[in-house]
Amino acid sequence: MSTQVKNISKLMSLVLRHQPEYIGLTLNANGWASVEELINRMNSHGIAVNKTLLEEVVVTNNKQRFAFNEDKTLIRGSQGHSIAVDLELKESLPPDILYHGSTVSSVELIMLTGIKKQSRQHVHLSQDTNTAQQVGARHGKPVVLQVNAKAMYDQGYRFYISANKVWLTDEVPPQFISLKNASEK
Repeated sequence: MSTQVKNISKLMSLVLRHQPEYIGLTLNANGWASVEELINRMNSHGIAVNKTLLEEVVVTNNKQRFAFNEDKTLIRGSQGHSIAVDLELKESLPPDILYHGSTVSSVELIMLTGIKKQSRQHVHLSQDTNTAQQVGARHGKPVVLQVNAKAMYDQGYRFYISANKVWLTDEVPPQFISLKNASEK
């Protein structure tokens, strides 16, 4: 991924998931923005982008953070919003076990209080340990936590899956969390 594409992706992540006002962008209730408006707003803020480059950012983003609607006239963040949007997610039956990446320094608190969504709309979980470890590594020495999603679901907790295959839930209470041995992959 080129530096230009990476920088555009970071800005898109900011304005489509957290601060659309940063460039004066308008999101609808479901988090969608007009592709044309996004391009115009980015260009007016000195970020040279066109539809081809925007499509490259969406396609090459390794986490698939962005999605177009069917006719590619609208774009939104797939998940991870800190602003209130309705992503129209449908409740889904999770796999028995999901994983959460965190840091060694956070484990003690998580094991006492659970995994909280913090400023995001949901807690993010993955189906594989590698993704969880990568997430944890962004913030310090990584640790992978194992979440008994089946037991949570059986007790009435709701799960959703985003367009980019991230599992989402409102919280993970401590009784459903265990440490995953990092050598087991």
